[in-house]
Amino acid sequence: MLVHLCAEAEKPNLVFILADDLGYGDLGCFGSPDIKTPNLDRLAKEGVRLTSNYSNSSICSPTRAAFMTGRYFQRIGLEWAVWYQAPGEGLPPQETSLASMLKAAGYSTALAGKWHLGYEYSWRPNQQGFDHFFGCLGGNVNYFKYYDKTGTHDIFLNEEPLYTEGYVTDLTADYAIRFIHQMKAQPFFLFAAFNAPHFPFQGPQDAEKEFSWSEGTREDNYLQMVESLDKAVGRIVDTIDSTGLKEKTLILFTSDNGGDRLARNSPLRGGKGTLWEGGIRVPAIARWTGTIPSNSVSDHPVQTIDWSATVLQLAEAPVPENRPLDGKSVMPILTGNGRLNYRPLFFRRSLDPHRTKVNRQRAVRLSQWKYLDTPTGEQYLFNLDSDISEQENLINVYESRASEMRALLDRWEAEVDPPLYDQRAQALINKAARQTSN
Repeated sequence: MLVHLCAEAEKPNLVFILADDLGYGDLGCFGSPDIKTPNLDRLAKEGVRLTSNYSNSSICSPTRAAFMTGRYFQRIGLEWAVWYQAPGEGLPPQETSLASMLKAAGYSTALAGKWHLGYEYSWRPNQQGFDHFFGCLGGNVNYFKYYDKTGTHDIFLNEEPLYTEGYVTDLTADYAIRFIHQMKAQPFFLFAAFNAPHFPFQGPQDAEKEFSWSEGTREDNYLQMVESLDKAVGRIVDTIDSTGLKEKTLILFTSDNGGDRLARNSPLRGGKGTLWEGGIRVPAIARWTGTIPSNSVSDHPVQTIDWSATVLQLAEAPVPENRPLDGKSVMPILTGNGRLNYRPLFFRRSLDPHRTKVNRQRAVRLSQWKYLDTPTGEQYLFNLDSDISEQENLINVYESRASEMRALLDRWEAEVDPPLYDQRAQALINKAARQTSN
C-alpha cells in the first residue's frame, strides 16, 4: 500500500538523471582526484549522498528496464543490453511502464536522452508512456554525427529522425530545460538519461578528431565527458531553481551501472559487466529542498528499483495488481525520519546472446554481507562494512551465513525467472558451446 506523503499537498515534480557507465569514484563528492564536478558536488551538499546505492544490473538495458517497471528485470527475461537495431529486445509493450503509471497519476512525462529498451514502433518511448522524447533508441551514438555502430542514424524527436547539430550531452540538457519551462505550471516527470560517459569516448572538444568507437584515454577524453555531463546537470538544476520549482522538485542522480575501462571505480573491485562492487555500486545523490536535509549521507543499501517505488509513491500513481513492485520507497532514509528494514538485494549477470562467452554471476547483499557465486563453483562472502574492496573472502569462516545467503539466491531465482527462461537459457548455452567448438 502506498503511503500518501503528498496528501493535502501539491504533488512534487520528479526528475531522474541517469549517467551511463559512470564510475563510483568519478565525482568530486565521491573522491575523484582528477575530474572536477562542482555542480554535482553542490547538489550533494544541498541534499543527500548515498554511498551504498546499487544499479540493478552491471550493464545498461536491464537496469533501465528495472527502473521502468520497478521490478527485477529477470521477470521479463531481459538480462543483456539490447543489441544494435535488434527487433524483439527491450521492454515488451505488454508491460506497464513507470512513465505510463505516472501519466495515469496526472504527470506530464518526458525522456531526454538514451532509451535502449527497444527499436520497434510499439516498444519506443512515446508508446511506453512518454509524452515527449528526444534522444537515441539504442545504446550509444557518435556524439556529433548521431549514428550507431551499424551506421544507422539514431537521434529522434518523438517518432521522427532528427537531423541537427551539436554535442549529444548538450542537446540532451537543452531538451530537458525546454520541457521544464513548458511544464512548470503542472506536475512533471523528467527522465534525463545522458549517454555520457559511455563510449565512444568523445569530449565536447573532439568534433574534428579522428573517430573511433573504442579508443580514448581518461585524460584526453573521459574527463571532458564527465565534466561536460556535470555542466549539463548543473544547467538542469539551475533551471529548476530559477523557475521557482526548487522546493517542489525531487532530483535524483545516479548511474545505470559501474564504470567501464576509463572510469575510476576506486575503492571498489571490478567494473562494468561484473557483479563485483565496481560493476553495480554506483554514485547517487538526491535533493528536495525543504524535505531532504542538506549535506547528509546515507550508507543504507538501495537499488534502482527503490527509486521507481519512491517516485511512484510520491506521485500516488496506480500500480497494476499483477505487476507488484519489487522495490521499496526510500523516503524514510532520504528525509532522515526513519530507516528501511534490511532486506536482501539480488543481482544476476547472466547470459549474453550476442557473444560466445557466458559470463554468469549471482550475488546477494543483506545488511553488511555480500555473497557471490558462479556456475563453475567459485563462492565468495564479504563483509562490506570492513572490506568495501572485496579483498578478504570469508566463505570458509562463516559457512552457515554463506549457505543461508545462497539459499536466498536460489529462492529468488525460482521466483523471478519467467517460464520460458530455462528454454532460452539452454538455447543460449548450446549456441555458445557450438561457436566455441568451431
